[in-house]
Amino acid sequence: MLEAGTKAPDFELPDQNGQMHKLSDYAGKKVILYFYPRDNTPGCTKQACGFSERYPQFTEKGAVILGVSKDSVASHKKFEEKYGLAFTLLSDTDRKVIEAYDVWKEKKNYGKVSMGVVRTTYLIDEEGVIIKSNDKVKAAEDPERMLQELG
Repeated sequence: MLEAGTKAPDFELPDQNGQMHKLSDYAGKKVILYFYPRDNTPGCTKQACGFSERYPQFTEKGAVILGVSKDSVASHKKFEEKYGLAFTLLSDTDRKVIEAYDVWKEKKNYGKVSMGVVRTTYLIDEEGVIIKSNDKVKAAEDPERMLQELG
């Protein structure tokens, strides 16, 4: 996980509609950049729906929400449509951004060890500097917690 005070690595990834997004496109806005393991899994769905439900409150505070996983653009589109998600989902199928943000880690699940995305949320300021980082994310609580962080 990257620490607070670190300059957030810029990137370019396609969203659920195939449009390209760069972190630098959002200069002047706060960005909530969250990494999650997979579309349509229980925790990831709770987290995404929580961000979507609160989306108007985030935009009122001048914040943009970007969700990133290694799922495909097509998978993100289905996920967005199924739950009516109001924010941008970015597809990082080759894990370049996932690795740049240090969220590709060894995980243990029922004693089985594998590599995967550790659910992590970053709050990035208007100048592109990480001001909060959390890799102990509780999916259902993360959207409300990030809203509080924005003040």
